[in-house]
Amino acid sequence: MTRKVTKAIFPVAGLGTRFLPATKSVPKEIMTLVDKPLVQYAIDEAREAGIKEFIFVTSRGKGALEDYFDKAPQLERSLEEKGKTDLLDILKATNMESGEIAYTRQHEALGLGHAVWCARRLIGPDEPFAVMLPDDVIASEKSCLAQMIEAYEETGGSMVAAMEVAPEATKSYGVLDVKSTKGRVNDVAGMVEKPALGTAPSNLAVIGRYVLAPTVLENLSTIKPGAGGELQLTDAIAQEITDGRKVYGFEFDGRRYDCGSKAGYLQATVAFALSNPELRDEFAHYLDGVINHKMAAE
Repeated sequence: MTRKVTKAIFPVAGLGTRFLPATKSVPKEIMTLVDKPLVQYAIDEAREAGIKEFIFVTSRGKGALEDYFDKAPQLERSLEEKGKTDLLDILKATNMESGEIAYTRQHEALGLGHAVWCARRLIGPDEPFAVMLPDDVIASEKSCLAQMIEAYEETGGSMVAAMEVAPEATKSYGVLDVKSTKGRVNDVAGMVEKPALGTAPSNLAVIGRYVLAPTVLENLSTIKPGAGGELQLTDAIAQEITDGRKVYGFEFDGRRYDCGSKAGYLQATVAFALSNPELRDEFAHYLDGVINHKMAAE
């Protein structure tokens, strides 16, 4: 019987240089996608999946991210006095209770694997855990992580979220070598981080959701730097296969938006705005004007 997954690690130490100058003073993770910060989408997804403890791997300059999850007594009092109970409920939903959230620092940018390794003392020796990258926003009826944990409870081992990408795009991802497939679950024979063009074992790419065995943290303590001279999480997961433990790729039901890129962020903004009942009609009308009458900003 698999142990319940109740902890998630959120690596948020990156500088967000693709979004400069906006990220000069604002952490990328609290940039808004329509009306919520990127990180709130990840938190909501994690809560739906049953996550109870949230571990953030941060770096210098992320104070605004930590403040976001704190209570705002003056603002709450002001909304209460004005009878704006709907806004008050939205605000309170972003608060984290004492002890529910923890922060640890990544002092050097040494890769995703290193960021996860920085949280090793907050994960028990027999405790599976999730890793969520807020840059990847996934629109789905049931949250991606909830789908994965449901599948993980049947399979055990470690599990990564996977999606098909164009063959020419595989060089930007960790890519799965699949042994066999049953439904949405792929039994993985190997993993390659950012393979050279034409050498990828498949076009099934790993994206930013993971459910991992605690032995992955042990692997991160012993593996050598990989692609880009960084400590790669993909390599630590691949070590599980080498050591005879099971790794699965889960093809989730949903649409993933890469909000770590400007194009992906804009695509997500349009998609989520069109799914919002309060914005849909007006925004769709505006987009129609932009497309048909070239009303783009000069």
